[in-house]
Amino acid sequence: MDNYKQSGVDIVAGYEAVDLIKGHVSSTKRQGVLSSLGGFAGLFSLAQFKNMEEPVLASGTDGVGTKLKIAFIMDKHDTIGIDCVAYSVNDIICTGAEPLFFLDYIACDKVIPEKIGQIVAGIAAGCREAGCALVGGETAEMPGFYQENEYDLAGMAVGIVDKKNIIDGGKFAAGDVLIGIASSGLHSSGFSLVRKILRPNSENVGRYITEFGKTMGEELLTPTKIYINAIKGLMAEMEIKGISNITGGGFLENVPRMLPEGLQARIKMDSWEIPPIFTYLEREGRIERAEMRNIFNLGVGMVVGVSPEFADAALSKLAEIGEKGFVIGDVVQNADGGLVYA
Repeated sequence: MDNYKQSGVDIVAGYEAVDLIKGHVSSTKRQGVLSSLGGFAGLFSLAQFKNMEEPVLASGTDGVGTKLKIAFIMDKHDTIGIDCVAYSVNDIICTGAEPLFFLDYIACDKVIPEKIGQIVAGIAAGCREAGCALVGGETAEMPGFYQENEYDLAGMAVGIVDKKNIIDGGKFAAGDVLIGIASSGLHSSGFSLVRKILRPNSENVGRYITEFGKTMGEELLTPTKIYINAIKGLMAEMEIKGISNITGGGFLENVPRMLPEGLQARIKMDSWEIPPIFTYLEREGRIERAEMRNIFNLGVGMVVGVSPEFADAALSKLAEIGEKGFVIGDVVQNADGGLVYA
């Protein structure tokens, strides 16, 4: 007689995985969470925001992409969840929103409780760093759909902002300054090209690369930086005109998204030191610099626009928080819009 386990789905393993992640989930609890793990929906009260004139919810969703392949090769799954949280949270804070809660989706060939526990440990770590609660998620066992020992990971974040405080780029003016905030490395963008160049495998991911000061695998799995503390710190002391999360598409695709029509971003590429991972990829892959800057963050994970009188204060505040900031360009009047490199 056939049963569900014989078809490849182990319900008991699923129960064991839930038991392993309960502690990680509870570690992210914050004011507003009304539900506990195991319900059909995550519940979050907005009562604490009753003093907002017009509360607006901001949402973002993303996956980790082919960076997961590095985690598979290294059999290391405790940081990849940070990337998952970071990509959604970093998007919604570009609007000035405060992250409230996060939900994840893990789909795999087979539920291995210990591996699921490691993944969720990373997600919980990202949520704690972002100040948002992990209120729910889904682990789907899909035998025959995913390759053995592989999985996909995605999630979504929801935040809140008073409508009058939404950062939408509408206050930008010619002469405003663009501040870059350092990335932690590749983050999670461009990994299809990274993998083509470096061809990571079980042998070379452990190779020590002098330029990195660590192994190839350690460099590639460095988690995406979460910028909530940096942005909150700046917002507390100055008006931010716009924020751009530098993800896939690099500067060219992302910086213009925060600018209104008639204004153009001018980026000075020699205004910060490009981290070794990018120069290494550029050399090993014989990639033109123009291609590099349109794919990767090149060491700048987020760009913030401020009035010129706040530029020095912004750099000082970032240093106080422990972040590296650079004046990387400015905003100019130009009907063509977009971005140019100076």
